[in-house]
Amino acid sequence: MDSNEKKLHRGFGLWASLALVIGTVIGSGIFFKQGSVLSSAGGTTAGLLAWLVGGILTLASGLSIAELGSQMTKTGGIFQYIGHIYGKTWGFLTGWMQVIFYGPAMMGAIATYFSYLCLGLFGLPQKYSLILSAVTLMFIGLLNSIPNRFSAGFQIVTTIIKLLPVLALVIFGFFFGQNDAFGQAVHQVSNSGGGFGVAILATLFAYDGWVTLANISGEIKNPRQTLPKAIVLGIVLVIFAYVGVTYGVYQSLPANQIISFGENATLRVAQEAFGEFGGRLLSITILVSLLGTLNGKVVSFPRVLFAMANEGIFPFAKTFAKINMRSRTPNAAIWLMIMIAIVMMAVADPNRLSDIAIFTTFLFYIMAFVGVIKLRRHNTMGVKPGFSTPFFPMIPLVAIAGSLYVEISEIYYDFYGVVISLLIVAVGYPIYLYLKRH
Repeated sequence: MDSNEKKLHRGFGLWASLALVIGTVIGSGIFFKQGSVLSSAGGTTAGLLAWLVGGILTLASGLSIAELGSQMTKTGGIFQYIGHIYGKTWGFLTGWMQVIFYGPAMMGAIATYFSYLCLGLFGLPQKYSLILSAVTLMFIGLLNSIPNRFSAGFQIVTTIIKLLPVLALVIFGFFFGQNDAFGQAVHQVSNSGGGFGVAILATLFAYDGWVTLANISGEIKNPRQTLPKAIVLGIVLVIFAYVGVTYGVYQSLPANQIISFGENATLRVAQEAFGEFGGRLLSITILVSLLGTLNGKVVSFPRVLFAMANEGIFPFAKTFAKINMRSRTPNAAIWLMIMIAIVMMAVADPNRLSDIAIFTTFLFYIMAFVGVIKLRRHNTMGVKPGFSTPFFPMIPLVAIAGSLYVEISEIYYDFYGVVISLLIVAVGYPIYLYLKRH
């Protein structure tokens, strides 16, 4: 392990790591994607199935990545995995995608959802959305620019708080909902309709975040054991939470109303269930939930940039490889990604931004899933995994097949968005060649 890696503080034990997985995953998606998932699926039964299939695909993905993470414990996650399995060029493109597009896009989308909800809650004009989003993102950036025990503690607290609206929505839907959660057809499909594959893609935004733990391996205590446990257990708990919340929403509102309310469908359920005051209180807990998710992203993605710069394969590498001696955090990397996210928030819709970002990162996830099979056969690491994917090779194959289905669906649904995302990734190749020469 190099000297810069040693400067990172291993402040994430099992509970903090589990809180990072759950807290990063459970955020805006489950509350804001109900309408778009239902619209694409075409009915409540298919909608519930989309959330379940998205969860199963995420679990298969998590089980596969957990094996890689138990062997390669350096900071950087799939940037490190793909670089080792396929070579430095593919490793660079993976990291480039996460740093320049995927990470900032997800951070920007979540900050934007936070501002939408916050402004709506207090009756303020939506024209202030960009300002509030930027201020929120910078606040989380400041929190992550001090020793990571504070961001780890913040993650645990927000994760506990965010489970409250999840439980409330599940309980209300199960016991007091007046509608049938199964068999409702959608009669007024919105423009977001795109088929079952696109519905699954939308759920994957809500499930996104489980891989962020792998990015901070250098800050986890005993990562060979802790990382797989936290990823797998965290995903299982999130699947139960998401299917339960979706069932509760479908029980509480007719399908066409869910679509007409769009991003506000879950909040409408909260208001009908708990009255004006209770709905506002629940909205505040959802805001806390979004802050926890955003914190998880800002904890994780700049570590990829730090890892790339630490290996000298990023522009101005010396600057972004620096660790602040007082906080022992990569502050330059954190603030570069926050600035990119703010630019993205200014030019793109958060729904489309998140969908394209998920498509792009799953291209590299597929390579990592194939890499699990490749490593198991050839064992090029020479290290016995601290965790082995069960039912091998079926689990990685499920992850590969499900991911390909979702990718093909998104190509059919938003071809131009896909082309833009691929061009952003492709720009990284000449930059890598330049860095390699110099």
